[in-house]
Amino acid sequence: MNRCSLQTNPLAFRTQLCRLPTESSEMAGRRLGREGEKTRKRGRACVVVLGDIGRSPRMQFHALSLSRQASLQVDIVGYGGSEPYSAILEHQSINIYKMKQWPKFLQGLPWIFKPFVLLLKPLIQFLVLLWFLCFKVAAPDVFLVQNPPSVPTLVAVKWASWLRGSAFIIDWHNFGYTLLALSLGRSSRFVAVYRWFERRYGKMADGSLCVTRAMQHELAQNWGIKATVLYDQPPEFFHPASLEEKHKLFCRLNKNLTQPHGVHDCAMIGAFDFRNKDLNDTLFTTMVGTDIVLKPNRPAIVVSSTSWTPDEDFGILLEAAVMYDRRVAAILDEDNSTKEDLWKEMQNGKQDLYPRLLFIITGKGPEKEKYEEKIRRLRLKRVAFRTMWLSADDYPLLLGSADLGVCLHTSSSGLDLPMKFMSPGCGHVWLWTACLCCFLLMDLFKGFPDVCDTLKLLRNGALETGSSARWASEWEENAKPLIFEVISKSVS
Repeated sequence: MNRCSLQTNPLAFRTQLCRLPTESSEMAGRRLGREGEKTRKRGRACVVVLGDIGRSPRMQFHALSLSRQASLQVDIVGYGGSEPYSAILEHQSINIYKMKQWPKFLQGLPWIFKPFVLLLKPLIQFLVLLWFLCFKVAAPDVFLVQNPPSVPTLVAVKWASWLRGSAFIIDWHNFGYTLLALSLGRSSRFVAVYRWFERRYGKMADGSLCVTRAMQHELAQNWGIKATVLYDQPPEFFHPASLEEKHKLFCRLNKNLTQPHGVHDCAMIGAFDFRNKDLNDTLFTTMVGTDIVLKPNRPAIVVSSTSWTPDEDFGILLEAAVMYDRRVAAILDEDNSTKEDLWKEMQNGKQDLYPRLLFIITGKGPEKEKYEEKIRRLRLKRVAFRTMWLSADDYPLLLGSADLGVCLHTSSSGLDLPMKFMSPGCGHVWLWTACLCCFLLMDLFKGFPDVCDTLKLLRNGALETGSSARWASEWEENAKPLIFEVISKSVS
């Protein structure tokens, strides 16, 4: 009998006391309370992200799996900023603890102060993180920490695991020292010290997960760390969007999609006047009676998710867009046509062999404004760009509504894969050169939307892969056994 039933049923409580003649009423009550507490007690895990929780999808998926599949109470410690998935916010067994961000004004200090900031920032972060892990959250059975960043995260979590008697698991997304080397150079002493901390404290973990077999091999051969591969896979809320879901999403995003900042481009063709608030019509869909239909001369949607950092060269996509625009104009003999004439023909419903392309670029990061200015200076006839930040729930829907996903990620270590989830049903490609990108765009979208066999093959392959390998099954097979193994060792 648990504590709750005893509190709501006084008669049952008195009956239990009568069965314990050798104990006082007070002692028996305490004993039954402890037994009830043991019955109700669940294991606990703490997910640690020294970054924006809402921009850390893999760690959010870990939290959901720890709660759903491992039946653990879960605390997430990280920074605020972006809203996490609603499944995280609504889950009764998941609690979020938000730390304060490093002051932004210190990031803009002159170069002469950079060594001082490089030393002070991790020290402050270490103290704040250690305070949260040791005093703000309940003692967990296991800490699961994202790496990178390695300093001071791994140090703080290891110290907390010592102090609280908890197990300690690292999920290796990349190597922190290689990311630091992008800005400071491989020969920097800071990079060497960073690598020493990352390697030393990485070896102290009770268990490790990683994202690729190449990283698993590197950790084993050169770091002395045994890691289990857990591939990135989309969870259940990443799926091909239905026509109704697409229409509702485009209605919500229509103002952002059809009204760029002072730029008139091909994405505005055929768009209704948003001031009329005619929510039965979008750039891509329209209502015919009670039915939703896709417009035949709609633009093709290309989505790219980026953190706007040097390890994702967005310039490749801009060059490819210019190439696509010029080559299509040459093929269709439109070199002498003005944009206005071409757009007027599109307005009247003309469909060509190659469609308009609308690139929707999602994400936040330091280089965003620089590239937005470059986009504003482009003079394109058939290509348009939109940059935006979507909610955690709209992002999967956009991926499920896109015709193609493009990833521009280049690995600083050469061992990780991009943690950008392309929904099953949205074909996706990884690109390294502008010429390759342009070639693929022309090959995939020739005859869009009806006669584009290559794109259909790519989409069908994504559907097949997505249906056979989901996050939950990957996590159940690879992460769950490791987590319970290190927990059992820590309590034995």
